Amino acid sequence: MLESRKSGILLHPTSFPGSPGIGTLGEPAYRFLDWLAQAGQTLWQILPLGPTGYGDSPYSSFSTFAGNPLLVDLSILQNEGLLSDEDILPPDYISMDGPVDYGSVLWWKMPILKKAAQKFLSGKKDTEYKRFLSANEHWIHSFAIFMSIKNHFDQKAADEKQHGKLWYNWWPKNLASAEPNALQEWQNEHNDEIESICAIQYFFFRQWKALRQAAHAKGISIIGDIPIFVAADSADVWANQRLFQLNRDGSPQFVAGVPPDYFSTTGQLWGNPLYNWKEMAKDGYSWWIKRIRSTLALVDYIRIDHFRGFESYWAIPAGEKTAVKGSWKKGPGHDFFTAIRSAMGDVPIIAEDLGIITEAVGELRDTFALPGMKVLQFAFDPAEGKSGKLVNSFLPHMHTQNSVVYTGTHDNDTLQGWLHTALPEQLSMIRHYFGRNLTIDEMRIELIRSALMSVSNLAVIPLQDVFGIGNEGRMNMPSTTGKNWTWRMSDSHYDSTQAQWLRNLSFLYGRNIT
Repeated sequence: MLESRKSGILLHPTSFPGSPGIGTLGEPAYRFLDWLAQAGQTLWQILPLGPTGYGDSPYSSFSTFAGNPLLVDLSILQNEGLLSDEDILPPDYISMDGPVDYGSVLWWKMPILKKAAQKFLSGKKDTEYKRFLSANEHWIHSFAIFMSIKNHFDQKAADEKQHGKLWYNWWPKNLASAEPNALQEWQNEHNDEIESICAIQYFFFRQWKALRQAAHAKGISIIGDIPIFVAADSADVWANQRLFQLNRDGSPQFVAGVPPDYFSTTGQLWGNPLYNWKEMAKDGYSWWIKRIRSTLALVDYIRIDHFRGFESYWAIPAGEKTAVKGSWKKGPGHDFFTAIRSAMGDVPIIAEDLGIITEAVGELRDTFALPGMKVLQFAFDPAEGKSGKLVNSFLPHMHTQNSVVYTGTHDNDTLQGWLHTALPEQLSMIRHYFGRNLTIDEMRIELIRSALMSVSNLAVIPLQDVFGIGNEGRMNMPSTTGKNWTWRMSDSHYDSTQAQWLRNLSFLYGRNIT
């Protein structure tokens, strides 16, 4: 249950400017915290922080527990004596600004991180590093071994022009099945690489811890994100195969997605393997409890993406080309959240309750007093307005206190981009709702104002919406693998005038007042 009125900004760390190729946890991140404080905001929402795989999506990670090495700031490592000035000098093809080119960044940055890790490991292991390994022993070694094997066979696949193969249809059977003797032999032969992978994770977690402490010092809490499902190409599935609906060779029987909804007429085919919930229940969902605890060590609130999957999930036979031929299967429901509460008490979870929400999903959310989401871009549906009554639950006057209001999410177009492509009936409804003949930019401002004005106790605005950035600032187009997740802000967005405007509005509507 949310109890105080707060507001903040949605911005993923990859979008920070001023660092080579991609946003990092260095100086621009601290500058953003300064801007948030100047703007009177006390929330910063991010996307998942894991190492991204094919398509660069933070919702498809090689590990739900690990951090993304590309977010590690090289200048911090240089200041610690682990890299030289020459080491961190980017080549001409790496830009300090503009969209993220993940392939180029990965090609350039990973060898540098490995060099820093080797220098770190060549010295005396500090106590903090040993504590880090001990605290994360439930995932870090299996992740490091997985990535070491993956790196080897990905290169082999590339050499043999067999791209796209995953561990279950490419690795030797004893490695694919995580046979202990085979893994021990692999570790003995590749120990230096495995240790380097662990050290790079240490760099990430140490830098994130310092950034989070800086946020807390300014009164800023962080909203993190847990995708309900994990990627097939992940240490999570490979190391815990009994917990997923897999064939004997490790390939998925069914995969995750959603039926046709707001975003796609053929649904969304995510492709994630589905959980074996009966098997997970046998030990009280311990893997999930570890997952939530690990995330809460990084953030203050957790948004669980696709919350409805805990009540019922859309199971699509593996091999289907779209999500249309799936079927609903019952999830763990109350039993899951009772187990989480029994093990951890009241966890600050935000339920992403968008899409097809049944009474049963709403009842599950409300039984555990979990705040849901109100997205203003979904509020002005012409079909809702034909009844003559504006009863859409996303409309500001329909919000509830125990909820989080957004102008849009990472899966939406920016507010400015959406308004420019909205149907005439939608624009008419917006003007009717606010009682004025508003321009597009005036609509954007009024929607931000109404989010902050809402009775929802938390309000989150994507940074792109504050600055009226068009669809060039969109983070993701669901069900596509184009130029997603690449947008970066510019130095001009550390703007004191906009910060003061946001501060004044937040104060006017009773947010962030202590």
